Parts: sequence; C-alpha cells; structure tokens
Amino acid sequence: MSDQLIIFDTTLRDGEQSPGASMTRDEKLRIARQLERLKVDVIEAGFAASSNGDFESVKAIADAIKDSTICSLARANDRDISRAAEALKGANRARIHTFIATSALHMEKKLRMTPEQVLEQARQSVRFARNLCEDIEFSAEDGYRSEMDFLARVVEAVIAEGATTINIPDTVGYAIPELYGNFISTLREKVPNSDKAIWSVHCHNDLGMAVANSLAGVKIGGARQVECTINGLGERAGNCSLEEIVMAVRTRKDYFGLTVGVDATQIVPASRMVSQTTGFVVQPNKAVVGANAFAHASGIHQDGVLKARDTYEIMRAEDVGWSANKIVLGKLSGRNAFKQRLQELGIALDSETEINAAFAKFKELADRKAEIFDEDILALVSDDSVTTEKEQYSLVSLAQRSETGERPHANVVFTVDGREVQADSDGNGPVDASLKAIEKNVKSGAEMVLYSVNAITSGSTESQGEVTVRLQHGGRVVNGVGSDPDIVVASAKAYLSALNKLHSKADRVAAQG
Repeated sequence: MSDQLIIFDTTLRDGEQSPGASMTRDEKLRIARQLERLKVDVIEAGFAASSNGDFESVKAIADAIKDSTICSLARANDRDISRAAEALKGANRARIHTFIATSALHMEKKLRMTPEQVLEQARQSVRFARNLCEDIEFSAEDGYRSEMDFLARVVEAVIAEGATTINIPDTVGYAIPELYGNFISTLREKVPNSDKAIWSVHCHNDLGMAVANSLAGVKIGGARQVECTINGLGERAGNCSLEEIVMAVRTRKDYFGLTVGVDATQIVPASRMVSQTTGFVVQPNKAVVGANAFAHASGIHQDGVLKARDTYEIMRAEDVGWSANKIVLGKLSGRNAFKQRLQELGIALDSETEINAAFAKFKELADRKAEIFDEDILALVSDDSVTTEKEQYSLVSLAQRSETGERPHANVVFTVDGREVQADSDGNGPVDASLKAIEKNVKSGAEMVLYSVNAITSGSTESQGEVTVRLQHGGRVVNGVGSDPDIVVASAKAYLSALNKLHSKADRVAAQG
C-alpha cells in the first residue's frame, strides 16, 4: 500500500454548497490558483452540469491549472458525465467524479429505484465515463449507511468497469471514528478487486468528527485519499478540514507513516483567501488557521514557550504560513510592484482595466493607512468594483451623523445602472441608518440573515474592517463583502455587493453528495 496520502480539495464544489458561499467564476479561479500553490493533488472545481456558470468555472480552471488534477462532479447519467468531460477538455490531468446513492433510505425515498437498478446505473455510468476520461472516481452517496453486501457488489462492479478511485462518504456526518474505519476495512476485504483502485474518504462534520473519521478511514480502513475543504467549509456543519488533516498527518508521521505533497506554508494564505471570498469568518480558536491557534495567554505556557517552544507547541506557526503576515507595500509603491504582489498572492485579474481599478483602490487605501498587508490586498481585489462585470449598484459617497442622545442619520449616494441616486434615513446606529437609506430607495425586500465585522489585520485601530452581509430573498441566499478603514462605509459596500448578487441572474444549483 502506498505511503502517499492524496489530498482531494472540494472547497470549490462541496464547500460552495454552504448557503451564501457560492462564488463567481473569477473568485473560483483565484482560489484554484492558490490551491495549486498549496500543491493539493486534486481540485474538484465544481459540478459542470449544474449550471452554465459552473460549467464555465470548471472549464476556466481546467484551462488554467497545470500542476493539480482537475475534477468535475457528475451524477450517474450520460448527460452529466458528458458535460463534465467537455468542461475538462483543457486539463493537463482530468478526473470525472460520478456518484449515485446506495443506502436503502436514499434509494427508496430519493431515487425511487431498486437496488438492482442502482447497481446497473452505477456500472453503466462508470463504463460511459471511462470512455471519455482515464481517471474515474466513483462515490457511493450515503455509503456509510449502506448495506455492506450490496455496497460491496456495487464497488466490485464499478472497479471492473474502470473506476480508479472509490469514495465511501459519510454524507450526513453519522459515523464514529472506530466504526467508520472498520467499515472501510471490512468493505475492502469483501471486494475481490479492491486492490485495483485507490480508496477515498469524504466525511461531514455534523457531530464534529469529520477529521477524526477521515483519519480513522486512513489508519484503520486503509484509505489513501482524503476529501476535504479549506477551513472545513461546507453545507450544514461543514466538511473535513484540509489544514487539520495535513498537519495531523505531518505532525504525527510516527503514527500514520504517511507523506503529503502539500506545501503547508500556503495553508494560512489559502485560509484567508477562502474566508475573505466567501465571507465565512474563521473562528479565532480554529485549529491551525485560527487567529489564536499559536497564541499563549497563560503565564505558565508563555514561560515554557520562551524557554523551549516544543513545551507547548507541537508545530511551528511559520510552517503553516503565519510568517507570511508581513508588510508588503506602502503609498510610495508603484504599479509594477503592486502587480507583482498580486501574482505572488496567486491573484490573476483578467484585464489591464481591472488591474488599474485595483491599483487605484490600493493608492487610495495607502493614503489613509500607512501599512498595507497581504490581507488588505486580498480584500481590495475581492471588491466587486475591481471587476469588469456590470454592476447594478455601486457606492459613490456616504455621510453620517451620530452623537450621544441624538438619533443617527445617514445620507448615501450610490448608482443604480449608472444613474446616481441619493437616499437618507435615520437608524438605531450609523450602520443601521446607512443600510436603511439604501433599502429605502432599492426596495429589494431582502431579509438580512447575517451581519458580521472582522478586522482584516490585527494589532491596530488603523486596520481595515471587513463586513459580511448575508441576504435572503425568494429562496436565494447571497453574501456581500465590503472592506474599508471606515466600518460604516464597509457596511454599505457589503450591502450593495449583496444586492448586486441578488440582482444577478446567474443560477446556482447545489450538487448532491
């Protein structure tokens, strides 16, 4: 059995299924480039058949990424598989990932198919996919809750048809580590041709055990691929965290005896990029990538670390990329230096117009903020106004008045389809007044389901504030992210960004699996 653990990143597919986390094509491409810098083995770029937007995203990533295998999800039918193959044409290394549910509950209630029908559809789908692509992954949706003997028949059949990777997901996060590891081990023993494929685990975090279950699948079950996401992003309670898997295997190589090809110094930059793009803030005490992951408040701990780091630290902060948090540019920096830094951060803007817009925003920020950090630059380019896509709404200016004992008032000037409008309103605070002024004119009718503020860089009141606004309307949930040293301005930008996404006609159809 190989001692190499394959890291399969599904941030852009399963991670994107978090309500409000759907990304634009450019955002997906930016994250894919960072995943390539991270040296993940497989990037699941999306579900090509779900929408034209997702097809174009998968295609763009397949064309741009050279060092990682690019994968597209597909249901077990010819249309989905053909669409995935078409999107992956430009990839150096392509993989089609097809799936069908195998648990009695899913077959009866969701698919309304008999076990024999499911077996035959799985077999035919892998056969069809194998004629279009050499690298085929098959997933048994809700595999952990499937009947063992039936699942073994399905797996044996799809391997015989050419599946090169077999994934047994804990789709609903029901597993317990020891039981899940033993389930994978027993299943492999029951499948006569199990040695002809790589076994994979894909665990959800509903009971907080996604990482533990995945590691048990590796250690006990013999799996050699783990499917995971940056920051554990994903629907419900999320997916298995890439950063935790990688650092667990690296830190405890004495136990696992495995190697990973990931460049761990790119973990924190990847975490920040995903957080800033989706608006899902990383909790401070999150393992590996949380702001407090390497902080020591206890006097006893501080004393120990000062004397010898390994008294309380099992890994070094710089090993996962924390040392990358350095000042990179200032107000005297030129356009070429700014452009070079964008490239170093894995950011690719499609046109000179976009680069010029981003640089103008950088110079504006540098006049207001002496020290510019990588996080500030990432926040700048995540702003909708640096892209060439047509915006319905855009902030022009904002003035607000707030004093003790008086009701706050805001006056906001913004454009609607290029036409400048002015709106004003009172509110419970300056942020409330500003957003009410915008809504008073727009009349979107959207419900705000989340408002959060995060400091982009720590240690100074000069830090940019990053605001996430999540709106829900007509069954759609969207995130808007805005950044500015003035938190009221950042809030208005975030609200208008969310309104732009609500106004967009781009469909997002959630994948299953």
